[in-house]
Amino acid sequence: MRVHRGLAFFLPLLIASAFAVSAGAQQQAAPPAAAKPKPPAAPKPPAPVAGPAKPTLLGQYGEWGAYTATPNGRKICFAIAKPSAAETKPADRPRNQPYMFISTRPADKVSNEVSIVVGYPFKTSSEATAQVGGTTFQLYTQGDGAWIKNAAEEAHMIDAMRAGDSAVVKGTSSRGTESTDTYSLKGLTEALDRVAQECK
Repeated sequence: MRVHRGLAFFLPLLIASAFAVSAGAQQQAAPPAAAKPKPPAAPKPPAPVAGPAKPTLLGQYGEWGAYTATPNGRKICFAIAKPSAAETKPADRPRNQPYMFISTRPADKVSNEVSIVVGYPFKTSSEATAQVGGTTFQLYTQGDGAWIKNAAEEAHMIDAMRAGDSAVVKGTSSRGTESTDTYSLKGLTEALDRVAQECK
């Protein structure tokens, strides 16, 4: 089993930035006017950004956004979506926003790595599952993230997702809350194709 994946530290920051970029792009703000020359002024601290590198939206395809970012000077591309339906048992337990994130990192020779964040810490040593069509994939968990347990099945999972309508992720929190998140796969193929084009 692989211990935590490469983007574990940056993942929440990139996701928060990606959703902020997506919301901003949908508002279609007017382009800023050309800057006028100004006399030199005292340097200002850089404006804070959410995360190590603000993602750039490459395109929105159905439920899936395609992005690129360069954390620590290393280019990554990713497709991301929120679940179309999210349930907990007991009902209405509070948690952070869940999402599925599929990343490609050329410098690490990683392509289409599936990461799932459920919005709460998983029960220690528990496993989660992702069902796509008639196939169930076992996921190992760490913190609030889950990754495919058998790395050799990752390409099969991506193929199933490209051909499928939905992916259903189930897991149990450290407090015993069971979650079921359903992700629409509408637009995933186009988002992954755009990611592959950008991160060759």
